[in-house]
Amino acid sequence: MVATPILPLEAPSPAHICPFDQACSYLDQAARELKLDAGIIDILSNPTKVITVSVPIRRDNGELQVLAGHRVQHSDILGPCKGGTRYHPAVTLREVSALAMLMTWKCALMGIPYGGAKGGIAIDPKRYSVTELERITRRYTSELIKDIGPSVDIPAPDMGTSAREMAWMMDTYSMNVGHAVPGVVTGKPLSIGGSLGREMATGRGVMIIVRSALADLGKSLEGIRIAIQGFGNVGGAAALLMHAAGAKIIAVSTSYGGIFAEDGLDIPALKAYADNNRRSIVGFSGAEPISNAELLTLPCDVLVPAALENQITKDNVHQIKAHIIAEAANGPVTLEASEVLEAKGVIVLPDILANAGGVVVSYLEWVQGLSYLFWDEERVNQEMEQLMVRAYHQVIAKSRERGISLRLAAYTLGVGRVAQALKDRGLYP
Repeated sequence: MVATPILPLEAPSPAHICPFDQACSYLDQAARELKLDAGIIDILSNPTKVITVSVPIRRDNGELQVLAGHRVQHSDILGPCKGGTRYHPAVTLREVSALAMLMTWKCALMGIPYGGAKGGIAIDPKRYSVTELERITRRYTSELIKDIGPSVDIPAPDMGTSAREMAWMMDTYSMNVGHAVPGVVTGKPLSIGGSLGREMATGRGVMIIVRSALADLGKSLEGIRIAIQGFGNVGGAAALLMHAAGAKIIAVSTSYGGIFAEDGLDIPALKAYADNNRRSIVGFSGAEPISNAELLTLPCDVLVPAALENQITKDNVHQIKAHIIAEAANGPVTLEASEVLEAKGVIVLPDILANAGGVVVSYLEWVQGLSYLFWDEERVNQEMEQLMVRAYHQVIAKSRERGISLRLAAYTLGVGRVAQALKDRGLYP
């Protein structure tokens, strides 16, 4: 049975690997493994709600502009919807629909009581002033006011957004309902109910999963050669934490280009350099320049794609020399490429496992906000590590039990839990 979404989505470019089609392919594979019936698959293939709103704003020069804002709520079977809000020129309804679906499986895999959601606006935030971004965020939030809330749908930061945008969203929602509602978003500043540990959470989760995979091979992070594509919030945090644990980070790249050092990079110094150079790492002392494409094919123990989707495809998969790939980004390895890598014996740690640290700490922030009882960073990190390590071992056990890839094992666990909850809840009316 093939997933048959009824959502009328815009057609993808023929040359582009469609994230929504790929997400449906993962669902199809898990559904076959679980022997789900056709009706269940149809329900899981389609989002619960799709919202597109007009976001009119006045630019600083007085010009009026109307933007399109999207929010897709894929599932509320396990609990309120949860997912990021991204500002990026490539945002489409099809993309956020795919990411909302993947978030559903990710939350279920982690054992947290959320369904998946995703939202965004197709803008380049660098082309807007801070005041314009605030107007955009507040108007977008006000248009979604009936569709978000701490027990309905809880946005979080994503590509192009940060704690600043979450503060604006929380304030806008709170002003509309007449009282402060810290639980309406996560990833907020600490001053208004954010959680310690949130900024490093996704990168820390990547480190935990890589460390767990190495431990299964009888190794530690000490001396391991790692290449990281992306040096933003995720890749940068993962690099810092793995470097601190003794790993050799031999290469790092950003959208401006990459650098390579055979004996390993000084990551704290590189972070300071990037912070002083508008996030560019080009020209860092003691390193050779390389391209993003070259970084992916470097001989290394661990490759961490932490940038965009569809970075390892059928076109470059045979050049990959890493022994372990940790998907810190969403969908950096295509399904076809993943199958080639697995056949070669490369360990692919799937995105819904490897990059789940962010949503786990978002959940912990939400719990703290609802209880008005906030934890120190050590406890946050301990709680997150416990959930991540548990999920890793469950994926490994499922993979061995069924003789399937880690990716299929992760999706089988996530999809299976949502499908079981759907059967237990029944169909209304």
